Amino acid sequence: MTGTAGDRDHPRPQLRWLGHASAIITDRGTTVLTDPVLTARVAHLRRRRGPVPADLGPLPTDVVVLSHLHADHTHLPSLRTIGDDVPIVVPRHAPDVLPSLRTVGARLIEVTAGDEVSIGGVMIRAVPAEHDGRRWRRGPHTTAALGYVIVGDATTYFAGDTDLYPDLADWVPESDLALLPVGGWGPTLGAGHMDPARAAAAAESIGARLTVPIHFGTLWPIGLDRVRPDRFYGPGADFARRARERGFAATELVPGDRLETGS
Repeated sequence: MTGTAGDRDHPRPQLRWLGHASAIITDRGTTVLTDPVLTARVAHLRRRRGPVPADLGPLPTDVVVLSHLHADHTHLPSLRTIGDDVPIVVPRHAPDVLPSLRTVGARLIEVTAGDEVSIGGVMIRAVPAEHDGRRWRRGPHTTAALGYVIVGDATTYFAGDTDLYPDLADWVPESDLALLPVGGWGPTLGAGHMDPARAAAAAESIGARLTVPIHFGTLWPIGLDRVRPDRFYGPGADFARRARERGFAATELVPGDRLETGS
């Protein structure tokens, strides 16, 4: 842990998984919202499980972190529901690639891997991700995908969307909580993603004390309800089983669930 029992004046760090890659991480009185997708659908993707976050009322948010520009991670309609004075941490050059980002907030903070930003009671460090960071499949690789390490009383690793890469453990040496993507949003899983087995290997490599699988069991293409349903429901439980077989802790949440972390 980063803090000690004597210097903690805030409640224990807490996590609420909103589904897909969207989570609320609260540490030292500061609330970090990751890759917010707050609506019932995103283009051809429909939310099939958990409450629609937009229906829950205003979400407490001190800072937003965006891992990359794909529409299921940088969702402009959701970002427009957040106060325009809330800082948004984005990969460097993201506003140049997607100028609409400049319309959703006045405080865009561009970072690259290794950069650190202090917001409230936490420090946010950008780390690499092995994933296509472009908004669209075609076009120059102008901006890279990122993950984020959030350091307060606990150290939380939000991986965004990534595959396992060789020096992950150097960038994320140890974490109290790791949010790792274990699936996708359709019946197949392409390059730049971790399946449950690779996510379990990633958790072991970074020495995560507790891991929560994300990026599964939320969004699914409209019209494909009966196509590979195991890809929708299965990755979280599969990951948790593999994690326990490797001897470390993992907790599968349902979208909307809360978890208190720390000790």
